[in-house]
Amino acid sequence: MQLHISPSLRHVTVLQGKGVRELIQVKVGGKKVSYRMILYSLLFFTFLLRFVFVLSTVDSIDGETRCSSLGCLGKRIGPRLLGRRMDQSVPEVMYKVLEQPIDKDELQGRTDIPQTLEEFMAEVKDSGFDARSFALKLREMVSLMEERTRTAKIQEYLYRHVASSSIPKQLHCLALRLANEHSTNAAARLQLPSAELVPALVDNSYYHFVLASDNVLAAAVVATSIVHNSLRPHKFVIHIITDRKTYYPMQAWFSLHPLTPAIVEVKALHHFDWFSKGKVPVLEAMEKDQKVRSQFRGGSSAIIANNTDKPKVIAAKLQALSPKYNSMMNHIRIHLPELFPSLNKLVFLDDDIVVQTDLSPLWDIDLNGKVNGAVETCRGEDKYVMSKKLKNYLNFSHPLIAQHFNPEECAWAYGMNIFDLEAWRKTNISNTYHQWLEQNLKSDLSLWQLGTLPPGLIAFHGHVQAIDPFWHMLGLGYQENTSYEDAESAGVIHFNGRAKPWLDIAFPQLRPLWAKYVDFSDKFVKSCHIRAA
Repeated sequence: MQLHISPSLRHVTVLQGKGVRELIQVKVGGKKVSYRMILYSLLFFTFLLRFVFVLSTVDSIDGETRCSSLGCLGKRIGPRLLGRRMDQSVPEVMYKVLEQPIDKDELQGRTDIPQTLEEFMAEVKDSGFDARSFALKLREMVSLMEERTRTAKIQEYLYRHVASSSIPKQLHCLALRLANEHSTNAAARLQLPSAELVPALVDNSYYHFVLASDNVLAAAVVATSIVHNSLRPHKFVIHIITDRKTYYPMQAWFSLHPLTPAIVEVKALHHFDWFSKGKVPVLEAMEKDQKVRSQFRGGSSAIIANNTDKPKVIAAKLQALSPKYNSMMNHIRIHLPELFPSLNKLVFLDDDIVVQTDLSPLWDIDLNGKVNGAVETCRGEDKYVMSKKLKNYLNFSHPLIAQHFNPEECAWAYGMNIFDLEAWRKTNISNTYHQWLEQNLKSDLSLWQLGTLPPGLIAFHGHVQAIDPFWHMLGLGYQENTSYEDAESAGVIHFNGRAKPWLDIAFPQLRPLWAKYVDFSDKFVKSCHIRAA
């Protein structure tokens, strides 16, 4: 295409490449130039100059050589107008530097690495770094900070592991004082319940709750919160199961602190006929489990010495060593039909929960023939707590797990469960539980690492009826995002996690929900220096 302008500037002619002529006439309006045309021209050139200035300034900031001619500037502006850069951009240089691996041992003991953002910015201003030097210094500083943060997090997890695995001296004191009271005070050795109330223990017209615990104070809070919030406490029967060493302190507490008109039974495992006869699968599993866990990953020292695992992975491995996972109180729930052969339905509660509403409506929930009424943990407003699926608990890289289960299937929670014992007795749930325990022990805990919930998820698979999340709010022992108001509005709150409300590491804004059911003026509580905060 050719452009031809007449000498008089009155005609503009456009010639196409094939010789076809088209005449486009533009009347300029004489040789007189209007002021409006001058104004528009000035505005256009002003915009163009600003555009050129911005582009050249960006080049200067990027550390590139400044243009000293219009030709140079045109070479730079041209590719940008076409949407591309002909030369290497500074971010790409920085990305390459930051992506290069760094030996963290080289950073130890160096004094030339900035320790704070202020030091880093001051050094950048004083030294006038180019992009590469800037990226190198930034990589060193971030890597050093990352390593220090990792070390601090691992130390935090280790301290929490030790704190949550130990018995606080206040609780140890309480158990000793109550045991002494049991031996010296006849009022602390009352039969629980009294003889005239014993028939209620097997009466299915009552609401039966089962709590397994070796923690006297925790059991007292659960039982007190149940009765305090009940609309018909005279119809409530609370069965407390404990171990041999805690039986006398537990009996002394509930003898001296009756929850009338509710009925409380305290019983040790060795008091159950079923438990004292022949082989007990749960005991055999526990003995084997204890041996495996004692050598798991070489113990806590070897776990924290691992320099490649992320802090959360180390935390999970430490948690696998927790004594509670080898506690009879955790495993005994799988034998509820044998322990309570006369009961048709009951609610099983963990000792780290608090009841905040009347629980009798739980008996009106239709389980649709299922065994276990539980709150699902894969949906809810709290994405951190309520986002658990089977893949969060089971190792789907193991073929035995992968071929039997769906990783995206919703998980559910222990802690507050409605069990239909009639339906349970028609299944093979208990045997399935122990078979998978054996498989996990044989595979060196490669099917799952933590606790009794994973084998429970397997054993009750297909036998769970989801219930309203109102009945069980989780996560108050491992995250503090839940507000006091939200927790207070739930029917049952669960301090699952390391930060139990009776420990010093409990979250202070949530602990009052548990502490309000403790009488801190009680002589046993007071003498052991158990305080509200």
